[in-house]
Amino acid sequence: MKHVHANGLDFAYLEQGSGPLVLMLHGFPDSAHTWSHQMPALADAGYRVVAPFLRGYHPTAIPAGGYYDKKTLVTDVVELIRVLGGGEPAHLVAQDWGAIISYAVLAAFPEQVRRAVLMAVPHPAEVAKSMLIPKHVHRSFHWWFFQLPDLPERALLDNDGAFIDYLWSYWTSPGHDDAAHIADVKAMLARPGVLTATLGYYRAMLDPHKADPALAHLTPLIERPITVPTMALCGADDLRAELMHDQGRHFAGEYRYEEVAGAGHFLQREKPAEVTRLVLEWLQK
Repeated sequence: MKHVHANGLDFAYLEQGSGPLVLMLHGFPDSAHTWSHQMPALADAGYRVVAPFLRGYHPTAIPAGGYYDKKTLVTDVVELIRVLGGGEPAHLVAQDWGAIISYAVLAAFPEQVRRAVLMAVPHPAEVAKSMLIPKHVHRSFHWWFFQLPDLPERALLDNDGAFIDYLWSYWTSPGHDDAAHIADVKAMLARPGVLTATLGYYRAMLDPHKADPALAHLTPLIERPITVPTMALCGADDLRAELMHDQGRHFAGEYRYEEVAGAGHFLQREKPAEVTRLVLEWLQK
């Protein structure tokens, strides 16, 4: 475990290999360890692979009174690239919240990223349209549940984190077993202050008053077409796949979309060999 100071915060990260920087971003409820299958393979292929624990995810610091809006998270990632990459652009591989953040990074700061792989979450314009479709509202019920004060924290930790087990079961393909990894995630989220910090992402997503006003200038930038060469991946069993079929119009540069058979939302865990192959193929192109 290593640490780096970026955007005024102490970030913990995992690292393997040497060479061009590949930054790998996790989602919720998850951690940097989600990339344990991909990191050794990318390191063996000649990359320096860094997987940070995002803002508020232990052992990264929880900022006192800090922000969790998208523009703050984008600034975190851009500063991590600048500090860890020594001024050179990085490759970006991201899933779930990592992908939500990364769509905005690619739009606002294309000079910071060589090539990108974004997994399991559609472009924000497609997400916005999905909020009017009943089955997708049902799929993302947690967005609204997490807006409540206190109750989500209690529910997620009750009964040895059964709610977290439910989310993983709901979002993955039948028969997927990742008990040891999920147990580690639950232990991390149970640490003081961590769960409220991670739920802050969702609360800021639907409440503009929770955004850092100092970053308002980034709003038009994160809405620009994406010019960075990007591959989008989704598990074929993830309902969100149907939202990603036609999102190529949001990309002004090289773009590719692939579905991974037999995988749901956590495709990097469910079909690690196939995801690793696709990532390496794209980064080496």
